Amino acid sequence: MIETSHWLRSVAASKFALPALALAASLTLPAFADAKTIQAVMHSDLRVTDPGLTTAYITRDHGYMVYDTLLAMDSNFKVQPQMAEWKVSDDKLTYTFTLRDGLKWHDGKPVTAEDCVASLKRWGQKDGMGQKLMDFTASLEATDAKTITLKLKEPYGLVLESIGKPSSLVPFMMPKRLAETSPDKAIPEQIGSGPFKFVAAEFQPGVKAVYVKNTDYVPRKEAPSWTSGGKVVKVDRVEWITMPDAQTAVNALQSGDIDFIEAPSFDMLPVLKADKELTIQTLSPLGFQTLGRMNFLYPPFDNLKVRRAAFLALSQKPVLDALVGNPDYYIVCGAVFGCGTPLASDVGSESLVKGNGMAEAKKLLAESGYDGTPIALMAPGDVVSLKAQPIVAAQLLREAGFKVDVQATDWQTVVTRRASQKPPAEGGWNMFFTNWAGPDILNPIANVSTGGRGKNGGWFGWPEDAKIEELRDKFARSTSPEEQKKLAAEIQKEVYDKVIYIPLGQYKSPSVWRKDLTGVLTGPATPVFWNIDKKE
Repeated sequence: MIETSHWLRSVAASKFALPALALAASLTLPAFADAKTIQAVMHSDLRVTDPGLTTAYITRDHGYMVYDTLLAMDSNFKVQPQMAEWKVSDDKLTYTFTLRDGLKWHDGKPVTAEDCVASLKRWGQKDGMGQKLMDFTASLEATDAKTITLKLKEPYGLVLESIGKPSSLVPFMMPKRLAETSPDKAIPEQIGSGPFKFVAAEFQPGVKAVYVKNTDYVPRKEAPSWTSGGKVVKVDRVEWITMPDAQTAVNALQSGDIDFIEAPSFDMLPVLKADKELTIQTLSPLGFQTLGRMNFLYPPFDNLKVRRAAFLALSQKPVLDALVGNPDYYIVCGAVFGCGTPLASDVGSESLVKGNGMAEAKKLLAESGYDGTPIALMAPGDVVSLKAQPIVAAQLLREAGFKVDVQATDWQTVVTRRASQKPPAEGGWNMFFTNWAGPDILNPIANVSTGGRGKNGGWFGWPEDAKIEELRDKFARSTSPEEQKKLAAEIQKEVYDKVIYIPLGQYKSPSVWRKDLTGVLTGPATPVFWNIDKKE
């Protein structure tokens, strides 16, 4: 097995790989030759399997395979029942959730309200929307085996939207014994109640992850819509195959040895579009915001003037040109909460969208007392959508006068390392880049990058900003769209003034699959593998 793993990594990493047929043959176990199997190349290798531990989308995608949610969002942005129905008291202070019949964990035990309460409490310690919901919560209890009762201290307008949020960190339900694991420690096994079961015995980080149909899963009767509705599994197995080299993956897809690529390289889209055996479609209509995040705990970015200098040095178009290239798939956008959304604003974004801040960046850096401390900038080379940002940013920062230490790594190492609060010289970091899906940035509560909770409960980078937390609380209490828009603009101004994070534009990422796959769903958290069938 060790030799096989080493060989597979070598093949996947080479542009001159062996024929894709040989690769696919090595990945398919003879015992499953008759199983209806989808082989997919995802945007990233899976290494962190606890969906409550990281906001990484590959871990979220794994979560949707294995786990289920109490509520879910449909394509009209409306929250729908999933594992549970709900009622709200007249005074808006009590929410009662009732579990539907037929819910079982993968180990055969019934799903109980106690399990779900423990799951919500664990999620509420880590997720930004969950934390805010818990701030307003007076009590959260299992009042019987199927009933969850949430009581609020005061009315809060985002209860259902929080529990039904479709993307990172998703409030996935798990057995109480797992949910009682510290939110900073990985759960010891993957037991959910979702439509697929994780095959731990076949999991090879860096090679593949395997899921099989959960034959005990009882789908809802409604048609699937985004993350809501009936999750009907129509295949026996789904295998996520790791192929870091984009050309190798394309070759395997065109020859029929894999079925699906989540995020093909943009420069290969013309070739893929010419292949009549393939379908190309953008599955996430809201697209992505790409962004940079600094570490506030250590020099040089513990200094506001240094952060502002870096902010002014960066601009969106060079990043988007390198990341995407084709302007049909990207927009320069200074709105923290996304362009084309109800809370869109251009407050504070001029240098980002016009690229005219370099002269001021140089001046401010010179005034800041920056001592030449190298910026430890993590640069993952194995994810198409994350390769360009660190390289372009490093060039711009150097032009402004920064010393930059570009540290080549893979994305899963970034996912693990960015959680470290150690100094950069001891395995920590100064800056990394990532992407948020549209639903994760739509408002100040969903967008955890805008938070100011600091070291205790904040998102990686850990800015501490009492003003921004006060504004987020006001937003959470507000029921007026006009007031919410005003508060969102104030929050955006504070984000840019203090450089809480740096939005670097929006883009859409098409997926591609062979036409013998049908029923591929769109959604805010994609791809999902229920509803997909494969011609035999």
